[in-house]
Amino acid sequence: MSVQDKASRIRLLLFDVDGVLTDGTVVMHADGAESKGFHIRDGAAIVWAQRAGLTVGLLSARSSGATAHRAAQLAVRIVEQGVRSKLTSYEQIIRDLRVTDDQVAYMGDDLLDLPVLARVGLSAAPADAAAEVLEHVDFVSQLGGGRGAARELIELVLKSQERWDNVVREYARRDTPGHG
Repeated sequence: MSVQDKASRIRLLLFDVDGVLTDGTVVMHADGAESKGFHIRDGAAIVWAQRAGLTVGLLSARSSGATAHRAAQLAVRIVEQGVRSKLTSYEQIIRDLRVTDDQVAYMGDDLLDLPVLARVGLSAAPADAAAEVLEHVDFVSQLGGGRGAARELIELVLKSQERWDNVVREYARRDTPGHG
């Protein structure tokens, strides 16, 4: 089955955070707070995917206030952080949402992501993911983590579902709020 055929079935998009929605850098401040950089185009695409009727979620082994804040900005309601087993959390998410593996796309970048990547209908990774991950995914973005890789996957899914033209048309037609 082609990547486009797999993408046409997707109802749920899940993303790892560090190394996928960010470049993997975590800046630790003297007061113990941390900060991360999120790419504005990834955020905009997450909003577009949700407007198009797809569900978007975040699945991270690390807990971070920055991640929770970014998810809230983007109205992402599925935010699983600090999980011991990404696969166990994944299984709970799909049970709760009543979706099947083939209706899920997941983008991950490191070894912790392999169990989920092996299960989903469309597995994806940023260009700078670990070599072992790149060998096991259906789609490799041309862009790195935190550099637009998530948007590239979202565009693939929306185009495969013939929803991308509607996104473009909406912005061409009027001044639509961005939410990047």
